[in-house]
Amino acid sequence: MNTPDKCAKTLGRAAIATLMVLLSPTLWAQLGAAKNATPEVQPEVRSEVQPEPPKDPLNRSTPRKAVLGFLNTVHRGNIEVAALYLNTPLRGPDAQTLAKELAVVLDRRLPARLNEISDEPEGSMPDPLNPDEDLVGTISTSEGDLDILVERIDRGKLGKAWLFSRKTLKSIPGVYDELSTPAVEKFLPEFLVKKRLASIPLFEWLALLGVLLLFVLFGLLGRLIGLVVSACRRYLLRNADLKNPQVLSSPIRLLLVAFSIYWLLSRVGLPLLARQFWSTIALIIVVIACIWLLVLFNRWGERFLVARRPSLSGSAAMLRLVRRGTNGLIFFAGLLFALHHFGVDPTAALAGLGVGGIAVALAAQKTLENLIAGISLITDQAVRVGDTLKLGDVLGTVEDVGLRSTRIRTLDRSLVCVPNGQIANMSLETLSARDKFWFHPVVGLRYETTPVQLRSIITSVRKLLTGHSSIDSSTVRVCFLRVGACSLDVDIFAYVFARNWDGFLKIQEELLFNIINIVSEAGTEIAFPSQTLYLAAGASDKALPFMPEIAGKRSIKANEGEPGMRY
Repeated sequence: MNTPDKCAKTLGRAAIATLMVLLSPTLWAQLGAAKNATPEVQPEVRSEVQPEPPKDPLNRSTPRKAVLGFLNTVHRGNIEVAALYLNTPLRGPDAQTLAKELAVVLDRRLPARLNEISDEPEGSMPDPLNPDEDLVGTISTSEGDLDILVERIDRGKLGKAWLFSRKTLKSIPGVYDELSTPAVEKFLPEFLVKKRLASIPLFEWLALLGVLLLFVLFGLLGRLIGLVVSACRRYLLRNADLKNPQVLSSPIRLLLVAFSIYWLLSRVGLPLLARQFWSTIALIIVVIACIWLLVLFNRWGERFLVARRPSLSGSAAMLRLVRRGTNGLIFFAGLLFALHHFGVDPTAALAGLGVGGIAVALAAQKTLENLIAGISLITDQAVRVGDTLKLGDVLGTVEDVGLRSTRIRTLDRSLVCVPNGQIANMSLETLSARDKFWFHPVVGLRYETTPVQLRSIITSVRKLLTGHSSIDSSTVRVCFLRVGACSLDVDIFAYVFARNWDGFLKIQEELLFNIINIVSEAGTEIAFPSQTLYLAAGASDKALPFMPEIAGKRSIKANEGEPGMRY
């Protein structure tokens, strides 16, 4: 293309750009604001972008990744690549030989604690004087303990990488000469050792089946021991109905399997990764068995407390809630322990659970209020099943005390469900919780009763009450109370021992019948509501219509010496 055409295209693009700028209202607004604003001198800010450090293709950025990468590379047979994990001046076959010897030493002697190696780019820094050096583990040699160290090497533009330190590599050939062929590889067929499935030797997969078989064998052993113990108990106690005890429960068998794995690891020479795998399996089995045992102990404790206090109202529901909450804490503690063992920091998860717990608590405020009130009622034994109580306008018998609500059967046989939060805030009157029942009738005798008859009735009633087995004799009081409008009133006061309201009603009925008999035997009667009107001598019958109306039995008598008139 010629030069004039290029110039034309350049000018056309510049014109279009200028037109777009002139038509932009945002730019004009910014120019107007800048015109009215006070000019300020802005310092020139230069943002320097820090270049990211180059990524290591062998992933040697942390001590743990360097150790695991070295072991995996050796097990895959890449000895040339494995030599790159060593900080050694050796090259070629010599470096590869040193890598093989180091791998064998680590496989046979290094403790299976790879999860404890630091996974931070800076390492764990156990020695402040050597911040670029980290401890992998300590192995035993004929000359004493040897620390397996890794150190961080600065490779300039290639970045920093963790390599096995020269101090450690100097002692590896001598330690390698002390090693012998592992015992497990002496007795196994060659194809079980050489044949691999998913980079794992075949005999290790067979060992997993052996663990399951070991669990079954411990179960059979437990049954055999149970049969022997049961036979001895039947013979000694002379009781043929005794059941066979369960000697080795499932969690106990799991613990025995875990201890067997630890014992075999100390006796059988396995590669480091295999020992790490089986150590992790054993630890997981121990955690599961401990959680299982604690859950079983928790359930046994609940059953023991419920059986010890079977009449405790609502105890089963409260203990069940406590047991489930305790089980949740047990599972949570086991999970935290496992996460800590594998190097996972649960701080963020705990913070999230805390925020979520606050949200749930706010959303379930009423439910939690009823729940806490229910626990308080059950603990204080304020309400029990079978109690007759009066709660506001509700009068009835308690049928069930739950954690959220209490069910009351009223006198008309309807079922009322009252939230425990309301019961905790209301005045509660438990009628069946009385230690004594008040017996307090007032007996009205006719005015015709003589003083002798009245004294005889009082004495007989007092003797009846003090001699009754269901009455508190120290509270008996029988006295002539007052001359009433229609009768001579005798006040009877006593407290009755009874289990419940129905029992008191039966005792009260018996006492009232006896009191009526006493009054009848004294020759008098219980008064009706009546009035007596006395007329002056010589009064005519015409005055009768002007008499006030009297309810009940009416008696009209003439003056002294005149015959009375009774209607």
